[in-house]
Amino acid sequence: MDDDGRYRDGRSDFVRGAKDIAKVAKKQVGKKMGRGVDKMADEYTKRSYKRFEEEDDDEDYGGVPSNAGGYYRNDSRANDDEGHSDSTEGHDEDDEIYEGEYQGIPRADSGKTGSMDGVAAAQAQQFRDLSAYEGERRKDQEELAQQYETILQECGHGKFQWTLYFVLGLALMADGVEIFVVGFVLPSAEKDMCLSEPNKGMLGLIVYLGMMVGAFVWGGLADRIGRRQTLLISLSINSVFAFFSSFVQGYVSFLFCRLASGVGIGGSIPIVFSYYSEFLAQEKRGEHLSWLCMFWMIGGIYASAMAWAIIPHYGWSFQMGSAYQFHSWRVFVLVCAFPSVAAISALTTMPESPRFYLENGKHDEAWMILKQVHDTNMRAKGYPERVFSVTTIKTVKQMDELVNLGDGAAWHQKWRIKLITLFHQVWSNFQTVFSPEYRRTTYMMMAVWFSMSFSYYGLTVWFPDMIKYLQKQEYASRTKVFVKEKVEHVTFNFTLENQVHRQGEYFNDKFMNLKMRSMVFEDSLFEECYFEDITSSNTFFKNCTFIATLFYNTDLFKYRLVNCKLINSTFLHNKEGCLLSDVSDENNAYMVYFVSFLGTLAVLPGNIVSALLMDKIGRLRMLAGSSVISCISCFFLSFGNSESAMIALLCLFGGISIASWNALDVLTVELYPSDKRTTAFGFLNALCKLAAVLGISIFTSFVGITKAVPILFASGALAAGSFLALKLPETRGQVLQ
Repeated sequence: MDDDGRYRDGRSDFVRGAKDIAKVAKKQVGKKMGRGVDKMADEYTKRSYKRFEEEDDDEDYGGVPSNAGGYYRNDSRANDDEGHSDSTEGHDEDDEIYEGEYQGIPRADSGKTGSMDGVAAAQAQQFRDLSAYEGERRKDQEELAQQYETILQECGHGKFQWTLYFVLGLALMADGVEIFVVGFVLPSAEKDMCLSEPNKGMLGLIVYLGMMVGAFVWGGLADRIGRRQTLLISLSINSVFAFFSSFVQGYVSFLFCRLASGVGIGGSIPIVFSYYSEFLAQEKRGEHLSWLCMFWMIGGIYASAMAWAIIPHYGWSFQMGSAYQFHSWRVFVLVCAFPSVAAISALTTMPESPRFYLENGKHDEAWMILKQVHDTNMRAKGYPERVFSVTTIKTVKQMDELVNLGDGAAWHQKWRIKLITLFHQVWSNFQTVFSPEYRRTTYMMMAVWFSMSFSYYGLTVWFPDMIKYLQKQEYASRTKVFVKEKVEHVTFNFTLENQVHRQGEYFNDKFMNLKMRSMVFEDSLFEECYFEDITSSNTFFKNCTFIATLFYNTDLFKYRLVNCKLINSTFLHNKEGCLLSDVSDENNAYMVYFVSFLGTLAVLPGNIVSALLMDKIGRLRMLAGSSVISCISCFFLSFGNSESAMIALLCLFGGISIASWNALDVLTVELYPSDKRTTAFGFLNALCKLAAVLGISIFTSFVGITKAVPILFASGALAAGSFLALKLPETRGQVLQ
């Protein structure tokens, strides 16, 4: 028994010793592999990583800690081949946290006896340490913000930033185009698709609803998967569905395509401003973000010019029977997708935001991009010999990790887990925007965004509707009225326009190869008459009687004959469907495009002024001051009783209010930290689109009724927004959080 017991004890010691040796060997192999990866990825500087210094294994590495504040290579560890890798430092097999615990997913061996107690203890320890871990993460973010600002100062402002400026400007231009597309094509599309008034209203609002959803979704994703990648996905969706909307024939399919196109372009504004701001130093940020806003104006000018040049040319069309028709307005829709396609092509040549990489623990990728920025700018300035002196940059501890299901899991299980995890991460990030730290700022920003959008979009859509109403009033004042006329054996082969005929009698008359514009026949008799090749617009026959009358190749459908009697009358070869007629008033069409062109061009002075003064007078003064002046300009709308006066007031309001939008965009970028920036911006931009829908719906309902209510609503909203803006913190002169 003694020998046997000694044998068993010796074997137990041997087994324990073997396990210890295997454990140490495994740890050392992992560390050596990490060092090998570091050396291959960092052939320029051989820098060390020190963002987890408190977890370093001193007996294994023998390094001497460097000063906490430095990120330049100024210590012996920078050239030490024994420097450890991110993939292994601070992790031991005994104290390593299971990756799935943050998502509540148990270990693979959780079903074993006693394992549940171990998991519960680990989770309890995790929650106890969570606040301390979050504090360390906050400290890392603060150190990174200061270091990153200094690095951007060394990189300088030059060719790289200007290249990115034009690339992101194309994406912002695509957003500006999207706002105008439906409004320009609606007068033509309503005839092609035979749209009712409710359908026209829905088509006008659908783009805002799509952009509202897109801003929220893409803004949240950009903080998790990257600015560049998310922007590429969103612009691709916009391009694809904008292309399809040019060819689909039905109203429902066209509505869906414009909705999906709006969802895609909804990510443009929140991502573009956040993306560009992370390449700008503090003294350049306000000015150059304001210059970037000019591309939204360029998008509006592009849309107006293309509509002016394309839509009135009705000959630019073809059709395949009556089932498929491709008219000039569809060419315009296709052309409006070009800025988005160009933005995608240009964006593929640009790198991801290095600030995003640093926030997500990707040191090497961020360093290489910052070096690219530095070298590009220095070469352009004539200093190619200058070396990028940064060797180590602070990175932020990571709270969330994706779960590795192993090689045995099916692909759909892996994707499901990844999507669920991503959803929880995005949702958790969104909830953080309303945490006690940011709650007051978020609520104040919500109020300012809502008031600005409600008044701006409400008035900018109300202006054109008021102009159209004034045009209709002026047109109606020139209407000619004929009562109890008798016409016999007469051939009408010329255009009939803007006339009302009441209680007329027409015997053996011929209406051939003519156009009827805004014609109304009331209580009239047509006997043995002949209608051939008639194209009509806004023409109706009310309470009329047709006796032995022939209609050949006309578009006088039944809905144009209101309470009429047909006796021995025949319709032959009617024009089928709601064809696009060529009887639209081209002068009015040109006027609509010209007014939009002037209104968009009028924001140029406001853009220039805001860009030059943004960093001099501050964001809050710019926002509040512009809102107050816009509020005052609203009262002048009461005096706009003519078409020219309304156009002038539209230009005045647009030129003043653009400074408020520029300041609001810059302020939103600077008030939130990098890991929540696009999430917060996307949410506020989604709220902006919701306010736009409400403002448009309310303001347009008062067209032709009263001016007082829209003016009071807009002025009150702008006054409230300017007051609340002064309660926000000023961000001028601060580093990007």
